[in-house]
Amino acid sequence: MDTISFLPQFGSIFMTLLAFVVALSAIVAVHEYGHYIVGRWSGIKAEVFSLGFGPVLWSRRDQHGTQWQVALLPFGGYVKFKGDADAASAQSSENVRAMTSEERRETMAGAPLWARTATVAAGPVFNFVLSILIFTAVMMTQGKVAEPLAVGSLNPLPAEGITLQDGDELIAIAGIEVPEFGESDQFDPFIEKLPAEPLLEYRVLRDGREVSAQGPYPMPPLVAQLAPQSAAFDINMRAGDVITAVDGTPIHSFAELKEIVEGSEGRALELKVWRDGETLDFALAPRRMDEPQSEGGFQSQWRIGIAGGLAFEPATERLGPVEAVSRGTVQVWRIIEGSISGLYHMITGAISSCNMSGPIGIAEVSGAMASQGAESFIWFIAVLSTAVGLLNLFPIPVLDGGHLAFYAYEAVSGKPPSDTALRILMTAGLALVLSLMGFALFNDIFCP
Repeated sequence: MDTISFLPQFGSIFMTLLAFVVALSAIVAVHEYGHYIVGRWSGIKAEVFSLGFGPVLWSRRDQHGTQWQVALLPFGGYVKFKGDADAASAQSSENVRAMTSEERRETMAGAPLWARTATVAAGPVFNFVLSILIFTAVMMTQGKVAEPLAVGSLNPLPAEGITLQDGDELIAIAGIEVPEFGESDQFDPFIEKLPAEPLLEYRVLRDGREVSAQGPYPMPPLVAQLAPQSAAFDINMRAGDVITAVDGTPIHSFAELKEIVEGSEGRALELKVWRDGETLDFALAPRRMDEPQSEGGFQSQWRIGIAGGLAFEPATERLGPVEAVSRGTVQVWRIIEGSISGLYHMITGAISSCNMSGPIGIAEVSGAMASQGAESFIWFIAVLSTAVGLLNLFPIPVLDGGHLAFYAYEAVSGKPPSDTALRILMTAGLALVLSLMGFALFNDIFCP
């Protein structure tokens, strides 16, 4: 093999792995810190806080007696509490029985039920809090679209004769009054009514005067964002590309592109793409995707993996912290709802099980999001953190949700499950988790 030709591929693999490790390490660190800090507040002593597994590369012991360490294999982490037999928090009954009552109180086994419950639940909760904080920060940075809708900055487009300017406040386009941007039930039908032409007449408010200007179709076939592992991403299309023709037919709106792709039945499409003043030729085949619907359920559609956007960046205004936190919380809830719905529909066979990704798929998405910029990558970390928090709440032994189920049983019955029952359930839970991991890895390798 030509070593030089392999270098770009190696660089891509390295960046994908690096992005995956960074994302996973951040999420695991926050998750385990939740266990650690709430456990400490609850009187449970942590002996080891490890980021990674295997040989220890660096460590130090703090004033509370906890050893903080970074290990060689950066694919996870753990907190080992006093009395734990191993990193999985399995209790060493003999060691605990040999302790004094004061020492037992510092272990997970000897702590009150409320302390154990709070400590275990803190991991997933901290994941959700991390997601909310990231979404909040991104939304505050981006701001919200100001009303009435105005041009913040025009995106580069192939159309000539544009006289629309930055700062113009939109009154009407092609004789149709512009509704509020935030009202999708009004704005979307407004876009659909506009003629799909490269230039339209705009009535705008400019410097306090109402004037006429020539501007592009508001929703051109512009690539605003690329979906990882999509047909468009795989052929190296970029954000900012404008698709000017499909199979030799000129198009001027994103709706035209969407209609052609959905009606393609997966056949290969020839695209002409305008990029920075050049016209490029691409060929791709749409892929069938299972998409969640606002009213519930999923619908399969042919997609090439691009999200459209306006021909201009709208003027924005500051988003207050309270509204940003509210929107961030709603975003986390939507991810949880979508994940549970997707899992249910996979189990019932309503959608393909290929929607479940394993470590390879997650790593590829990590690298893809990192390649689209820091903001996209940070947003992805928030999405993944929510998914990790939700997964850990599933009532499967060895996961946090399994421990919480044991504690619920103890709260009702007045005593914990027997050691024999715990061993059987933990073994079954571990087998189930490993089976799911193996299934997800199979999907990564064999799903199209």
